[in-house]
Amino acid sequence: MTETEHVKCLIIGSGPAGYTAAIYASRANLFPVLYQGLQPGGQLTITNDVENYPGYPDGINGPQMMEDFKKQAERFGTDVRYGIATEVDFSGKPHKVTIDGNKVITADTVIISTGASAKWLGLESEARLNGNGVSACAVCDGFFYRGQDVAIVGAGDTAAEEATYLANLCKKVYMIVRRHEMKASVIMQERVKNTPNIEVLWNTVTDEILGTDVVNAVRVKNLVTNEMREIPVQGFFVAIGHQPNSDIFKKYLEHDENGYLRTIPGTSKTNIDGVFACGDVQDFMYRQAVTAAGSGCMAALDAERYLAAQGIH
Repeated sequence: MTETEHVKCLIIGSGPAGYTAAIYASRANLFPVLYQGLQPGGQLTITNDVENYPGYPDGINGPQMMEDFKKQAERFGTDVRYGIATEVDFSGKPHKVTIDGNKVITADTVIISTGASAKWLGLESEARLNGNGVSACAVCDGFFYRGQDVAIVGAGDTAAEEATYLANLCKKVYMIVRRHEMKASVIMQERVKNTPNIEVLWNTVTDEILGTDVVNAVRVKNLVTNEMREIPVQGFFVAIGHQPNSDIFKKYLEHDENGYLRTIPGTSKTNIDGVFACGDVQDFMYRQAVTAAGSGCMAALDAERYLAAQGIH
């Protein structure tokens, strides 16, 4: 038989948004239950130094920051659990969410903070060598390539940050950029340009990652000259953006063409009463830890007010 449990406030996903929502919901006596999802702590668990979050003048390690958020949420009474939401039914009330395919949680309010996941290039060799030289997390795996040559593909802030991080560990970093310019912020571009062991390959795409069991080179193509070039590397990192983890909600919740959940401007409210979205699953613009945390606060406050209006105590 399927196990069923009713809660007043269910939070799906962790990270700055989910944990902040949990802190506020707990303090409002909503007795939240939070399921951490596939990546407990969210994207910050693959970020080494967080330097732009207020209150940390010397910066903080991303995983440690998320552990602090979790402890704070638990201190106020949040029930933090391992588990993945596999199905939802928002067609009636209470809302129904299936966890791990075998447990149904009915909830008066649901806060979605499932975040976003790394995008991949889609190469066969990328999938085959994933974990054997191919990675989407420089902070997680950069240590294994200390003193070696690596390549990273991407042109945004994440790619620039990870390239400079790798440059502190590796002998040489090749940064593969499709266009003649980067999308990264000016300060991050300056860091890349001022790092002597980063070589930017402009107007270049990845044709293939080479190696039988492990990565030993990358073949790239210059889009201006059509020249192919093989570069010996031992690691290949992908930093080309993210996609929102919103698939299971799309049947019921409005979303944009890229899958980001739509919320009513100035709120965390979705098109379904009692269902709220916060963090990167609904934020395609800013995608920062501090904005995710702020939206998590909004979601908890919106949930509290919704429950009060419904007379649910």
